[in-house]
Amino acid sequence: MNFDLTEEHIAVRDAARDFANTELLPGVIERDQKQQFPAEQIKKMGALGFMGMMTDPKYNGGGMDTVSYVLAMEEISKIDASASVCMSVNNSLVCWGLEKYGTEEQKQKYLTSLSTGEKIGAFCLSEPEAGSDATSQRTTAEDKGDHYILNGTKNWITNGNSASVYLVIAQTNPEKGHKGINALIVEKDTPGFVVGKKEDKLGIRGSDTHSIMFTDVKVPKENRIGEDGFGFKFAMSTLNGGRIGIAAQALGIASGAYELALKYSKERKAFGVEIAKHQAIQFKLADMATKIEAARLLCMQAALLKDQKKDFGKYSAMAKLYASQTAMEVTVEAVQVHGGYGYVKEYHVERLMRDAKITQIYEGTSEIQKIVISRELLK
Repeated sequence: MNFDLTEEHIAVRDAARDFANTELLPGVIERDQKQQFPAEQIKKMGALGFMGMMTDPKYNGGGMDTVSYVLAMEEISKIDASASVCMSVNNSLVCWGLEKYGTEEQKQKYLTSLSTGEKIGAFCLSEPEAGSDATSQRTTAEDKGDHYILNGTKNWITNGNSASVYLVIAQTNPEKGHKGINALIVEKDTPGFVVGKKEDKLGIRGSDTHSIMFTDVKVPKENRIGEDGFGFKFAMSTLNGGRIGIAAQALGIASGAYELALKYSKERKAFGVEIAKHQAIQFKLADMATKIEAARLLCMQAALLKDQKKDFGKYSAMAKLYASQTAMEVTVEAVQVHGGYGYVKEYHVERLMRDAKITQIYEGTSEIQKIVISRELLK
């Protein structure tokens, strides 16, 4: 595989890096402390094309490849993982899912505004008793002929209060198991739609995470994605691509922490010399850099396979598994390199350490990734 970046790739990466440093870095610590959603920054990301990067230009998207998306996700995540998860959900789960599986009418009605960031999307799969076990959907969509009646609760929904368009996975025919599940497009202002409390999280505290409740919500039949019973397949296929985005997020968190640790090690002195000259610190930096490079190659491999329309599911799971593990290991070491300063908010690394943990949990835990990988290996 050729991992050389094109001029377009470099331009996208540099644009994302510049935006992250000029627009996201100022105020990122305060947003984390106040659990403040970066609404203005997300609007600017939409205007720059970061909210619909892979969407076809005929639907107002950027028409870029997945490699470009990985590069941008890494740069945004180095600075603000709360902004990057909003970007990831909108790109990987909502826009990509609608473009690949939606009808032309659905694309014209929803995708054209989602891809510009004018509207934000949310993906509603997890429930109080259906996280890793996505087949156990308790949310129901009762078929009423020309519409569905939606009832239930969804948990841990990214963009929960900020979104306008929600892709909701619900059970229509329980006797059919996962083949009785449907995916529905639900608008926020629909009667019976209620946004629950905002979750007080360990990390990505600027991200807008809520539970969503549906009470007799009427959803037109034309808002179903795909044929009757396609919902579970839709969710699994969409999550395969979503894992590339989260892997890139984890990669960005790790590389952001590493860059801070490297810079600090050249400035901080101990025993008369910069701590970077001590072998104990050098070995930490060497391990961090090696793991990051390996994670980056896994992300790029998954992205290239997706762009080549080849089977990428195993590789996206590998990328997410390894990159998220790397994010945790590297951020912990970055705090250690900073010593006492690493425990202080103004040095950023403690926030990156807190942000890293979620990458091992959402869009499929690390344990689920191992199940996905092992199933592919044993076919």
